[in-house]
Amino acid sequence: MKKLLITGFEPFGGEQINPSWEAVSSLSEEINGYTLTKLRLPVVFGEAARIVLDSAKEISPDVIICVGQAGGRSAITPELVGINLRHAAIPDNKGNIPCDERIIENGNDAYFSTLPVRKIAEAINSSGVPSQVSYSAGAYICNDVLYTLLAQYNGSDIKIGFIHVPYSSEQGKSPSMPMEDIVKGLTVAIENI
Repeated sequence: MKKLLITGFEPFGGEQINPSWEAVSSLSEEINGYTLTKLRLPVVFGEAARIVLDSAKEISPDVIICVGQAGGRSAITPELVGINLRHAAIPDNKGNIPCDERIIENGNDAYFSTLPVRKIAEAINSSGVPSQVSYSAGAYICNDVLYTLLAQYNGSDIKIGFIHVPYSSEQGKSPSMPMEDIVKGLTVAIENI
């Protein structure tokens, strides 16, 4: 069996749940020949990425997929690119509010996901769950984790990607998506790596 490290985040911004973790924790233990290791991350600049890197050193995954909440989006959106920028409109869960900082001082400006992002988005759409490619993971913790992982594993055989999910219907916000559709979309994504 190949190994897939998949992460979701704790709640932030006053929310009671984070659909990224709720969906990740609901996934099957094995999908498409991958054994899943699930990891819940803090919404903290730098710390979330370090936890993923530490876990990856321990389990040596073939693929790392991080999942985050993108309130305001109505589709599941695999991210195409991570940028070397930290910027927060709201504090992270430890009160950090970086303003236009580089994640890695002398790092590349950007790295592209090493997952087949377009294929994943098309497969999710074909399953009946709305999906589209996203060209910006923002500049908050999600992008912080994506960029750090892509920089760390640049040139390696480990596939790295990030998928944003909408609010879940349970959060009472709009737009949103039923949790079962989010889980289905992530499952289809893993089936199409």
